[in-house]
Amino acid sequence: MTPRRVVVTGMGVLSPIGNSVDGFRDSLAAGRGGIARITAFDPSDFASRIAGELKDFDPSLHLDRKQIKRMDRFSQIGVIAAGQALEDSGLDLSGEDLTRIGVYAGSGIGGLNTIEAQHRTMLERGPSRVSPLLVPMMIINLLPGHISMIHGLQGPNLSVVTACATATHCIGEALLALRAGMADVIVAGGAEASITPLGLAGFCSMKALTTRNDEPERASRPFDRDRDGFVIAEGGGMLILEELEHARKRGARIYGELAGYGATGDAHHLTAPAPDGAGAALCMKMALKTAGINPEEVDYVNAHGTSTELNDRFETMAIKTVFGDHARRLAVSSTKSMTGHLLGAAGGVEAVACLLAIRDGLIPPTVNYENPEEGMDLDYVPNRAREAGVDVTLSNSFGFGGHNGTLVLRRFRD
Repeated sequence: MTPRRVVVTGMGVLSPIGNSVDGFRDSLAAGRGGIARITAFDPSDFASRIAGELKDFDPSLHLDRKQIKRMDRFSQIGVIAAGQALEDSGLDLSGEDLTRIGVYAGSGIGGLNTIEAQHRTMLERGPSRVSPLLVPMMIINLLPGHISMIHGLQGPNLSVVTACATATHCIGEALLALRAGMADVIVAGGAEASITPLGLAGFCSMKALTTRNDEPERASRPFDRDRDGFVIAEGGGMLILEELEHARKRGARIYGELAGYGATGDAHHLTAPAPDGAGAALCMKMALKTAGINPEEVDYVNAHGTSTELNDRFETMAIKTVFGDHARRLAVSSTKSMTGHLLGAAGGVEAVACLLAIRDGLIPPTVNYENPEEGMDLDYVPNRAREAGVDVTLSNSFGFGGHNGTLVLRRFRD
């Protein structure tokens, strides 16, 4: 039996470079970054003092006071991005079978803002003053829970938590559920809001973050010889995934087809990728195989590209392993050079970047790429967006613990 085809009919984004798909797209096209000194708290005592924060984020424009009080910041971001995507899709939920519409959404870290605030309350005022909403606000599965409750969606509802691969795995697992007939529509993606004192301190102690504090706009520099760590960021990215015949019947606009998905484990180290990118290479091969696409058909890879020493080198090696001679003809860029690293939300936002590249024929750049490194010699689309026809894209996400995820997004053709 031919597998059910799955298409993308709606997109939603909140990011450091735009709180809408249009704003996000304009910044990508301009190579405009969103990294600056942290404003949420005084970062003076930290080794890394910069981040990709949302700009002009006001949840009261989208949520009522009761909803805001019951949601951690990561849930607010994810719920708003999901609302954007649903509106963009044109789905009339009043005429749909809501038991056939699901939500697959996650976060790498979850409600860290709530945890820190309530821990302070307990220390200062005692355990009896801890909010009864602590647990519902901090747990990650309340993100899809809130989305389902707000919109009445009663189909499969779950969270995947795989660190920086979270949103990619949520989208990929939603693809499998749609192909299996478990639903006709799934809202899928991720959200993250971990720019807190504790979150920043933890990543600083790991020495994972850049310390280029005096040049925040130049700090995230994937694949560049002088990279020194990633920039922590926040945001959310959501897609509306829809079974093709369901989309056709309602005359939906289709951004592209979600054609393939790969998921592997490095089985290697807590934080470091497997040597030579072996796990990442296997993941990309799996995604291409499930899509029925040959490596030479791929036009663009949105790389995980974190601006860390090992990730960028090993991802480059993995791309060479998978694509062989074609690796030299591929466009490979990291939008994290502009957004910073959105952790569990990264894959959702970057899937949108891939779909925009297909729609607009404009490949986003890797900004701050100035100094090549020996052995890292792919076409990283340095510093300027590039006009080019794009039919097939890969989006890579690799999480702590060796969790690898790859999506294949391609131009929709009947």
